[in-house]
Amino acid sequence: MASRTTRTARTARTTVVTGGSRGIGAATCVRLAGEGHDLVLGYVRDAAAAEATAAAVRAAGARCVAVRVDTSVEADVERLFDTAESALGPVTGLVNNAGVTGPLGRLADATTEDLRRVVEVNLLGYLLCCRRAARDMAARGGGAIVNVSSAAATLGSPGDYVHYAATKAATDALTVGLSKELGPDGIRVNAVAPGIIETDMHATMGDPDRPAKAAATIPLGRAGRPSEIAGAVAWLLSADASYTTGTILRVAGGR
Repeated sequence: MASRTTRTARTARTTVVTGGSRGIGAATCVRLAGEGHDLVLGYVRDAAAAEATAAAVRAAGARCVAVRVDTSVEADVERLFDTAESALGPVTGLVNNAGVTGPLGRLADATTEDLRRVVEVNLLGYLLCCRRAARDMAARGGGAIVNVSSAAATLGSPGDYVHYAATKAATDALTVGLSKELGPDGIRVNAVAPGIIETDMHATMGDPDRPAKAAATIPLGRAGRPSEIAGAVAWLLSADASYTTGTILRVAGGR
């Protein structure tokens, strides 16, 4: 068996995953570790969850650095990428996953504070991370970006979070436009659009039973699992997707 040092030198894949401490982000980190990526795990609050995910990544044979970061803050994003490069080497992949929804409810009842936070994290944060990744990857002649969007981008999510849906529609536009802009630099840009997934995000929104209640509206009859989204992300970052860019891959059980 090749040593870890030899494998790292051969594959040279360092991937930044924002929102990597739990849910889809954590599942993605572990999946990518098993496929030879070293990981830089960005998290905003839960250091214990971040370290648990980092430990799982290391157990899978990859290197991992956890960095506390608010992706809506430019200086934090710059520090995230600087740390990645200094600790693990040039960043070859970015998974833009950090996101917030605010409480469930009608737009008319949302606070301006919640609206601003959703836009700042879900849109400005993605733009800041994509900008830094584009600069670094273009200078090295290639790389891959996967933005985590949502089926909400096309469903609109009335009564739940139309403001969140709006930021995910913006994510889709960002993905398509940036893929065309960065294609000549050898950088692929794609997105995964999950449906309702079994994560603790629903409890944070105020409805922990939401995945079970939504099952009847999903053609496959159930909510998705984080690992199923992680598999889609891993494929888009892989050599098997080398001719895929500007694609919004919907993983939503038929919704």
